[in-house]
Amino acid sequence: MRLNLHKFVDTIKALKEYLFPVRKVTDRFQSLTSLVQLKKFIQERSAHVSQTTLFGYIKTRMGFKHYLMFEDKPFLESLDIAKWNVYASCLLDCTFYTFSYLYEKKNFDCTKDAEKIFVEILLEEESNGLSRKISDAIRNEFKIKLRSINWSGYYLSEPFKNSGLSLYKWSPIADELKELDKEIVLNSIKLKWNLVQNEFDSLTKDFKNF
Repeated sequence: MRLNLHKFVDTIKALKEYLFPVRKVTDRFQSLTSLVQLKKFIQERSAHVSQTTLFGYIKTRMGFKHYLMFEDKPFLESLDIAKWNVYASCLLDCTFYTFSYLYEKKNFDCTKDAEKIFVEILLEEESNGLSRKISDAIRNEFKIKLRSINWSGYYLSEPFKNSGLSLYKWSPIADELKELDKEIVLNSIKLKWNLVQNEFDSLTKDFKNF
């Protein structure tokens, strides 16, 4: 079959839009001076990490054929489930990481606001297509983790492990292929989070308080 380049390009653009109708990453933060900005940072960076790693893995594993899957309804349904589950896990990890970092590194305790901000983001994303089932599940996971979290050490103890495992679990790729890719998949999201960590460290270099 001859590849229609224009159709391929159009489909790639459409697939990206389909993958993430969540807020796109557009802001270059100069500093973080309020909880509103912190919330925006968590939301945008979580969206960026989840969309680039999930889409990147699908594109890499399927090659040029992945644009054909855009016409496959069962695949799209699986993709929709995957995108929201991975994004929700990223939100959880990033929320706990940022609040733990501020608590320990900057001696600033705003941990009482962590759940409030997390829930606000989820409610916003429900209007974008996040299902109540996924929202309720990740909210419950957040509450369970909140009961036992050590704010002083969380940011150092594999804070993004949960979202890495979520990417591996939910990616709509055959299990026998995913088993071969596990290390690559986990490393891909780890590298993305490393960039977020470096950015957050830079943004809070002269942090005092909100």
